[in-house]
Amino acid sequence: MTRTLSLFTGAAALALTGLSFAAPAQAQYREKITHDALKCAPGKGPAVMVSINGVKESKGTIRIQSYRATKQDWLESGRWINRMEAPAKAGTMRFCVPLPKPGHYGIAVRHDVNGNGKTDIFSDGGAMSNNPSINIFNLGKPSYKNVGFDVGNGVENISITMRYR
Repeated sequence: MTRTLSLFTGAAALALTGLSFAAPAQAQYREKITHDALKCAPGKGPAVMVSINGVKESKGTIRIQSYRATKQDWLESGRWINRMEAPAKAGTMRFCVPLPKPGHYGIAVRHDVNGNGKTDIFSDGGAMSNNPSINIFNLGKPSYKNVGFDVGNGVENISITMRYR
């Protein structure tokens, strides 16, 4: 009985140890955060300060998401790193997006004009880092190679222009 209990306890400890190693891997995706400009202050990072230009009206919600600029992560469901949402303000909006470590990243932005949580192709707007062309051939999903930018230990500044139909 003591030997069985000892084996069970050892197996449980081993399983818990495995879980503790698995947790950080899970934590690298799907983090909902709020805007914190201090994370882009001098000496901070890695992060990217994103200027979103051309927001057409102060209505609805702006959503900004960061991704690793890799084939397996870019715009894949559930593979975003950080997500922020804020009430839309016409003109230019700025967001500080902290990143987990230096690397190659992409940013996607969506303006949900009516705030219904769905993509309405006739009213909503979108944008991506490096302002790639979007056409019928790539169906709004340009290659990760076209959106990627490098971020070191500091803060990178990028500018994105919204597009509406």
